[in-house]
Amino acid sequence: MVAASATAAPAIALEGSLLLVGCGKMGGALLGGWLDRGVAASAVTAVEPQAQNAADFAARGVRIVEGFAELPSDLAPAVAVLAVKPQQMDALLPALRPVLRPETLVLSIAAGKPLDSFAQGLGAELALVRAMPNTPAAINRGMSVLCANARVDAPGRRLAEALMTAAGEVAWIDDEALMDPVTAVSGGGPAYVFLLIECLARAGIEAGLPEDLARRLARVTVAGSGELVHRSKEPPERLRENVTSPGGTTLEALKVLMAPDGLQPLMTRAIAAATRRSRELAS
Repeated sequence: MVAASATAAPAIALEGSLLLVGCGKMGGALLGGWLDRGVAASAVTAVEPQAQNAADFAARGVRIVEGFAELPSDLAPAVAVLAVKPQQMDALLPALRPVLRPETLVLSIAAGKPLDSFAQGLGAELALVRAMPNTPAAINRGMSVLCANARVDAPGRRLAEALMTAAGEVAWIDDEALMDPVTAVSGGGPAYVFLLIECLARAGIEAGLPEDLARRLARVTVAGSGELVHRSKEPPERLRENVTSPGGTTLEALKVLMAPDGLQPLMTRAIAAATRRSRELAS
């Protein structure tokens, strides 16, 4: 079962304190969204070895520390959000474990790290949520998919969803195995779109357009098309048909892109390769 949330981001009702581990691009994007949606800066402690990266949040009242040893002994976080790179996670968990309380909700956004890996490192008794966001979270237009273990109750799910909705839209899955194709489609999806812009611009240059104009046309066209999909109630198929006149130039291009050896089989192979790699990283 896959359930999507509403697109609106309500105020976040956080009871207790929040510990953020990692305040880089994704962690910082989330933290900014939380503060904008009502989380008190005084309720947040962030562990960030490069403290200068979080100077703006410190100026807003967030406690920034460079390591776990600097955390106050009485810290009892209601939720701990892990926003570090996957390869750093195994070394981090032993230091994190003493900080957590039995009632702490742990939310990880580390790609390729299954729930079992956190249960082994932090204790099977904890409520754990795994999330897969993507980089448009930086402008609050991301897509996050969440999966929880059996110890996450309804309030915990609501809190996890509220925290991730601060960065965009949210969906839940019950089968954690689906995180691999999720990672392939939405986690890596922005890179595929950026590549489309590169390829569209290059094709325009090869067709004779000046480089600056070709790059501008590609960038603005893809950005505008994405916004149109976002705002429209029409499915992408209908939007494509609306652009395509019978016997026109767009149709000729689509004959190439929609051929048996065109874009769809290429994208299918790409997603299969990324899904396979996600499974390898999780094993």
